[in-house]
Amino acid sequence: MAAGVLLPGGVLSMTSSAAERLVRSGSGDAALLYLQLLRQGGQFDAEGVRKALGWSADRISTTYTQLADLGLARKDADLSPAPAPPEPDSPPDYTSADIAREMEGPGAFPHLVRELERRLGKVLSASDLKMLYTMFDYLALPAEVILLLTTWCIEETERKYGPGRKPRMSQLKKEAFVWRRLGVDTPETADAHVRALSALRSREARLLPLLGISGRVPVEGERKYINAWIEMGFDDEAIALAYEKTVLKKGSLNWPYMNSILRNWHQKGLHTRQQVEAGDSAWPKDRPAKAPAAQGPGAQPTGKAVERLKEDMDWMDRFLEQTGGKE
Repeated sequence: MAAGVLLPGGVLSMTSSAAERLVRSGSGDAALLYLQLLRQGGQFDAEGVRKALGWSADRISTTYTQLADLGLARKDADLSPAPAPPEPDSPPDYTSADIAREMEGPGAFPHLVRELERRLGKVLSASDLKMLYTMFDYLALPAEVILLLTTWCIEETERKYGPGRKPRMSQLKKEAFVWRRLGVDTPETADAHVRALSALRSREARLLPLLGISGRVPVEGERKYINAWIEMGFDDEAIALAYEKTVLKKGSLNWPYMNSILRNWHQKGLHTRQQVEAGDSAWPKDRPAKAPAAQGPGAQPTGKAVERLKEDMDWMDRFLEQTGGKE
């Protein structure tokens, strides 16, 4: 059951004191969560926050702790998520007669079949039709949602494998179950979901060159790391800085190592390069923001460049000692 956690409780407008604390904190996440709690009447509902803000449980918990530290929410609140609902029963084993009957009816399914065949460039097999009918009947996804999902999956397949490549119906069905579980089951929520996914892919494309990756899309494991960093709220420069530190220590991109750096900054509420350099106690305060590039392709490091390199190595050693990551 939802519990009242907002201090002071019951207000529907923000007090000047709360606004001042939020502004001074410099945390956009804290301000957003506080506003959402206001909208919920001071009641903490993890699922409501997740749906409204699109945050992970870790991000919600971390931000709530920030609010509590600011004196804007109760520290003794129970933030444990509500028990997950039981998994639904398996879909019915639709027969060819079920599909034939639906195809002969006046509903939207026959039109959906013809449109999917047009978009996928093939005649759907009996097995394909059963999977499509599972999406349409069992998951109760409207035809418009299934078409938006199909368009998105086609774009993803072409992005991975090249123009003209089409997804299999099993891929569409798998994605449909994901959308249904996320509550993406109306044309409006589907449109918003696709927009959010497109924005995420655009951000990924912008970040890949900063990570020394070009000419390919990220694999699933790499994408999970990138999505987590984006979800934590890091800007491009902060992610690039973590990459620099990783390569400096490891000699190349090491995803778990870089992730440990960014998680450490996230726990400290540091999400921009400026915040890291100003707020990380392990960061040399007199270090320039960026070391100047060497002059000419064959130039050797100057004395100052060597000193800067040593500073970077010393900073990373201190960082690893503090986080327990020293090898």
